[in-house]
Amino acid sequence: MSSIAVGEDTRVTLHFSLALADGSVVDSSYDAKPAVFEFGDGQLPDGFQSYLIGMQAGQEGEWQVPPEKAFGMPNPNNVQEFKRSVFSPDMELAEGLVVSFADASKSELPGVIKGFDDQQVIVDFNHPLAGETLTFKAKILEIEAL
Repeated sequence: MSSIAVGEDTRVTLHFSLALADGSVVDSSYDAKPAVFEFGDGQLPDGFQSYLIGMQAGQEGEWQVPPEKAFGMPNPNNVQEFKRSVFSPDMELAEGLVVSFADASKSELPGVIKGFDDQQVIVDFNHPLAGETLTFKAKILEIEAL
């Protein structure tokens, strides 16, 4: 086993899981193909990546990640009201439905419908995990120098 550790200029292969405070798992690679990321490439948010620095292949860890290091706190400005007429009349609206919008730069921006009536629709553009403290588990399988 090499002594290379997770850090700058490494490619990391790992299994991970994210769980809510109640223990429900929202994402996991343990029953699937391991995840691979290059340190600092943005695939793994910095807040999660920071817990892995210095770990070596074969090591495991579990951390409580506060919202500030995970997906941030919900921003009330990210909850928007739209006229019902903006949505197709045959569209079945439901609370919790994820709808895709184009932002100013024509990028896709998902929003979650929080409420609606015949006149308006309330859409939340906050990340669905904003405000959550998450349990982050990781098992480092392999580390390669780049």
